[in-house]
Amino acid sequence: MNKVENTENAVEVRNVHKFFKVYEDKAHTIRERIINIGRNKYKKKEVLRGVSFDIKKGEAVALVGRNGCGKSTTLKMLTRILRPNEGTIAENGRVSSIIELGAGFHPDLSGRENIYINASIFGIRAKEIDARIDDIIAFSELEDYIDNPVRTYSSGMYLRLAFSVAINMHADILLIDEILAVGDEAFQKKCFKRLAKLKGEGITIVLVSHSKEQILKVCDRAIWIDQGLVRRDGNAEEVLDEYTAVTERQRIEREELEERQKEVRIDGYTRH
Repeated sequence: MNKVENTENAVEVRNVHKFFKVYEDKAHTIRERIINIGRNKYKKKEVLRGVSFDIKKGEAVALVGRNGCGKSTTLKMLTRILRPNEGTIAENGRVSSIIELGAGFHPDLSGRENIYINASIFGIRAKEIDARIDDIIAFSELEDYIDNPVRTYSSGMYLRLAFSVAINMHADILLIDEILAVGDEAFQKKCFKRLAKLKGEGITIVLVSHSKEQILKVCDRAIWIDQGLVRRDGNAEEVLDEYTAVTERQRIEREELEERQKEVRIDGYTRH
């Protein structure tokens, strides 16, 4: 793992590139694989094309951008689920994450058993979990269901359990991807109240969300990723206002183009 260059930083991302291989003709049978061995063609889908930024200890930062821009990919690299093809990522401290609902949960095990499994992924020993499990269960409000298999849980119950585990890991860096859109309003308020408390304690928070309201509740800074590059980095409200204005303008332009193309097709058919 890379070490940060500046000890005041919790996260340092340096010229990160990430691409995925998209295969054009994927073989479905053994016979097809043998016939096409060495012939499978693929295209490189570039998601990130040289992203760099620093996040200081105790900062709460949002990653924003359109679907497919690379913000969730960036978060997954911060949590080490993915690795960059080029560039480096360095983090200073213990990392806890809520990236995908149910990630790290075994469907046939109980909520209680999954707390131990999920916490072990973050490098937490069983004795530490023993000391925190009552707090985890209490925050999740799943006392009546904690010994049921998690396959019987709703998406909201998954959120409660995942969030409760993540915030009780005494991490230095907390990574959250979009999932706060799930669950009832009362629990969401409870989550944001806890995030504000963690922020006040100096925990670094990196949040991916499409909700301006959610971002402004937690973050003072936003990084706008557009077409694999950092387009703007600064005050959260200012960045979000510009991002919203640009995306709305692009939407209008796209609708106008579609309308013109439709008129051309209709006119062409009439003339014919």
